[in-house]
Amino acid sequence: MKIDSHQHFWKLDRGDYAWLGPQLKVLYKDFLPDDLSPLLEAAGVDGTILVQAAPTLEETEFLLSLAEQHPFIKGVVGWVDFASKMAPRDIEQLAVHPAMVGLRPMIQDTPDPNWMLRPELTPAFEALIASNLTFDALTGPMHLGNLRQLLEQHPDMRVVIDHGSKPGIRFGDFDDWARDMAALAEKTSAFCKFSGLVTEAAENWTLEDLQPYVDHLLRTFGPSRLMWGSDWPVCLLGSSYEHWLSTSGILLRDICEADRAAIFGLNATRAYNLGT
Repeated sequence: MKIDSHQHFWKLDRGDYAWLGPQLKVLYKDFLPDDLSPLLEAAGVDGTILVQAAPTLEETEFLLSLAEQHPFIKGVVGWVDFASKMAPRDIEQLAVHPAMVGLRPMIQDTPDPNWMLRPELTPAFEALIASNLTFDALTGPMHLGNLRQLLEQHPDMRVVIDHGSKPGIRFGDFDDWARDMAALAEKTSAFCKFSGLVTEAAENWTLEDLQPYVDHLLRTFGPSRLMWGSDWPVCLLGSSYEHWLSTSGILLRDICEADRAAIFGLNATRAYNLGT
């Protein structure tokens, strides 16, 4: 089974996408299942993980309703206010839904880089673990030291790092990111998504721009903890769905078929406990 481990849907008139404005042009319209289905069929992708794009419980409920209607959505990674005293209750209630597989606070948009280590968030992390959900870490390179500390505090938490933690490819930033990602791979059991890289690269990106970053993720996390995702429709800022998928195949051209099957599907079933 081929699984796209990271994609989004949104409907603008919902009004809870504060980051999404007219300046983003190609993204500033509705993206819904009927828009993605033909792309999945053409690409031979069997299912997806649908990830939140707004910091509201209402959007998470909207995504779960889409999963009820569209079988290709194998799981939903939603949002809860981890800092709220009601977070454990909200997590417990959401976890009842069969499509609910994970939670993602939007750490990259939080001004305080130490936010994830605040003591008042501990009950939310404990509730996530108790509910057998996965924690999606939407982080940048600046967060990696704290992320490692968080994971060491919660060794039983199943964790996926989104988009390789968004390295500064367009700026040629590599060494610090590579060191911190290697430490995370070595010291924790986190999975990592091989996704979102084209939007971290320059507009005229090349394979040569991406290859060192992909090689490092493969070398450190290995084929058993790396998973492919499209980040559609956000990827449209740098690539079509088809082009990113074909580019990914080229970037991973030296791996064997068993490792390819793991990265393009099997690892997502483990990381999100899909049971398929």
